[in-house]
Amino acid sequence: MDQEPMQTRQENGCEGQDPLTEQITDLGSATIKTGRGTIHTLTIVGQIEGHQVLEPTAKTTKYEHVLPLLAAVEESDQVDGLLVLINTVGGDIEAGLAIAELISGMKKPTVSLVLGGGHSIGVPLAVCAKASFIAPSAAMTIHPVRLNGLVIGVSQTFDYFSRIQERILQFVTRHSQVEREVFMDRMLRTGELAADVGSVIYGEEAVSIGLIDRIGGLGDALDCLHGMIAEARGK
Repeated sequence: MDQEPMQTRQENGCEGQDPLTEQITDLGSATIKTGRGTIHTLTIVGQIEGHQVLEPTAKTTKYEHVLPLLAAVEESDQVDGLLVLINTVGGDIEAGLAIAELISGMKKPTVSLVLGGGHSIGVPLAVCAKASFIAPSAAMTIHPVRLNGLVIGVSQTFDYFSRIQERILQFVTRHSQVEREVFMDRMLRTGELAADVGSVIYGEEAVSIGLIDRIGGLGDALDCLHGMIAEARGK
């Protein structure tokens, strides 16, 4: 008897949401306007969903939502810069690289901030912005390419793995200060991860090896982004 009125109240509540709340709920993003400029905030959280739909209980970032949103931000006359908040376990390689490539190709000021974790394909996403930050407690897992499902054990398969890994390696070294040899060393370490190859690095180490630009929090990332916006306006 009480179920029907409850559903009606929930539906009416959704209809009354303001556009900002709907934007946060539907796309995990928000546009914030202040006297210093207008910033679009994009969250990349959970698992990066690719060509296959993940289970409904999984927290995902859907690349088909993010790609057109980024194009709209780049073209919008009302948005001055992009802040990317990252807390992801990784996910689909090509979907993650597609998002990273799109952000790296933007002409507007962009800043990324790793909070919690920027694991696996989250590493290219963390370095794709013009400036990158990481919280002291945040972690990043660097490991070789892994694929789930049926894998045919032939030389062509391993060659395909190597080429994918090279794409990731080139992207990361091109958009950060980390040396190729240093990144490869972290990627191929044994004994640090249980039943896997690779390593986990934390905030200060990520900065010390040149993977991330600076240690910082939300305020630091916003100050940096506003500075870039002011510089762009001056030019």
